[in-house]
Amino acid sequence: AVSAWAQAQAGDAAQVRSWAAGCAGCHGTHGVAEEGMASLAGQAREELARKLLDFKGGRRPATLMHQLSKGYSDDQLQQLAAYFSALKP
Repeated sequence: AVSAWAQAQAGDAAQVRSWAAGCAGCHGTHGVAEEGMASLAGQAREELARKLLDFKGGRRPATLMHQLSKGYSDDQLQQLAAYFSALKP
């Protein structure tokens, strides 16, 4: 039997993948973007998290990311950063 903890972790991973799917339009499937857009796959987790939090806080200029990032909690942005950093570029 799968423990409740393992089930919660799997659920969390599925949720993070669902959030990340919303990034694919600009940043590509699995975080590998077309030329002209930033690829997220394989970037350092800390750097991605800082960028996302800076977008959310208005400290980094953007056309869309400052609005999109406000739809996530700081913890959710940290989880997205961890997800994309774990992907192969």
